[in-house]
Amino acid sequence: MTFNAACWRQPATALVIATSLLSACATDGSDRGGAICSPVVAYDQAARDRAAAELEALPDDAVLVGMMADYAVMRAQARVCAG
Repeated sequence: MTFNAACWRQPATALVIATSLLSACATDGSDRGGAICSPVVAYDQAARDRAAAELEALPDDAVLVGMMADYAVMRAQARVCAG
């Protein structure tokens, strides 16, 4: 055992204790039953048509095109979460 090996034991023990104490404060389980789902905003057909036209007008390499694809995935996940 080297001279500094003992220095690592105490912080590791403190970390385990702190983790145990913090996890005891958790009020919700990890199951989906306690999940809080983001609301999915409903857009009327006119707004969806306008958004589609504006998105098609962008260049193919526009960053916003990829961001909107990510947004569509998040909306689908929120719908599944909400049931």
